[in-house]
Amino acid sequence: MTGTVAGKDVTGEVRFLARELKTPVIGELFAVLGDQAREEGWSHEEYLAAVLGRQVASRAVNGTRMRVSAARFPQVKTLDDFTFTHLPTKTKDVIAHLATTTFVGRKENVVLLGPPGTGKTHLAIALAIKAAESTYPVAFDSATNWISRLADAHDHNRLAAELKRLKRYRVLVVDEVGYLPFDAASASLFFQLVASRYETGTIILTSNLMFSRWGETLGDDVVAAATIDRLVHHAHVIALDGDSYRTRKHRTGPPPAADTSSM
Repeated sequence: MTGTVAGKDVTGEVRFLARELKTPVIGELFAVLGDQAREEGWSHEEYLAAVLGRQVASRAVNGTRMRVSAARFPQVKTLDDFTFTHLPTKTKDVIAHLATTTFVGRKENVVLLGPPGTGKTHLAIALAIKAAESTYPVAFDSATNWISRLADAHDHNRLAAELKRLKRYRVLVVDEVGYLPFDAASASLFFQLVASRYETGTIILTSNLMFSRWGETLGDDVVAAATIDRLVHHAHVIALDGDSYRTRKHRTGPPPAADTSSM
């Protein structure tokens, strides 16, 4: 590609315009794609679509990367990394549907219940990452850390402002409800967090306790019932039962050899 037309530096002009428009991928690839377009006989419209498509794809990847970083996940987990063989077909189908992230647009919640090690946090992170890939802002933290954040806001007369600020996130992941009991003040803050997002935003929540035992961790059956009512009214509840997901693979190999040293 010569980059000149009747003495005009077209290449330089396109690069300048790409900088002004803050479209660096166009500045990097327009010449290469131009050569390919001439070789393969693309129309002007096909060339333009190819150049713009590369820019949009790059921006989408960078946007996802920024949203995932801002979410502060403890680890990056994906559905591709999850082993579904131990789950019943119905549960697999529900998760596959959730992976489309239509539940976020509908402001529906996802509740993952089950014993420790059954993959609840993995699935919660993976679904939140799917939401980030679909351009939704997301945030992750443990239940106790969310409560600590709200307690600090309450102590500084900023609770209402903090709950409003959290609505900027289309998805909040609340991990490990039930691992540590809440006192009365914490249970009230947890209720307010759930209530503030009722029909306005999505919560993805994990808990090692079935709902029948939430009165234990919230310290009050009435508060627990009110919290559960708002959480599950528009929710997909998935119970993950069975062996520990994390340790299962270590138990599926051959049994250890018998110790014959004392025989």
